[in-house]
Amino acid sequence: MQKHHAYIGFGSNLGDRLENCRKALEALAALPESRLLQTSSFYETDPVGLEDQPSFINGVALLQTGKDAHWLLSQMLNIENTLGRIRTHKWGPRSIDLDLLFFDDLLIDSAGLCVPHPLLHERRFVLEPLNEISPSFRHPLLGKTVAELLADLEARGQRVEVRIS
Repeated sequence: MQKHHAYIGFGSNLGDRLENCRKALEALAALPESRLLQTSSFYETDPVGLEDQPSFINGVALLQTGKDAHWLLSQMLNIENTLGRIRTHKWGPRSIDLDLLFFDDLLIDSAGLCVPHPLLHERRFVLEPLNEISPSFRHPLLGKTVAELLADLEARGQRVEVRIS
């Protein structure tokens, strides 16, 4: 079995946010041919994009899997559906959100899947927890490490606070 490494961003701002994130991580860990290797702390963050909504709990997980990126994305969407995600409008409130940030160092641009995630370098709520677990991981398109991307973003001031380790 070929082993791939996927970085997955997770977040919730509806219902029991911490429990939603924990359940999503449990579901990821239970996927066939997959193993949860690492999880960041949970961070309390301000919403980005649509700002008039509750704050989020966000984090990043590192998953090892023997499956491909498209299969993983379909499983992530199933987990979101199982945990009650209802898509009302872009960047709106959600019980759970799972984003495939990186899949190895691959560049994937196909219908429904773009890896690396196209906005991750602009989002402190992704870079902060990603930096906690993998500061030296190099963005395959931008050529900078996660730590360098975070340093570039520091001046923008998106609020991100550690919530629970």
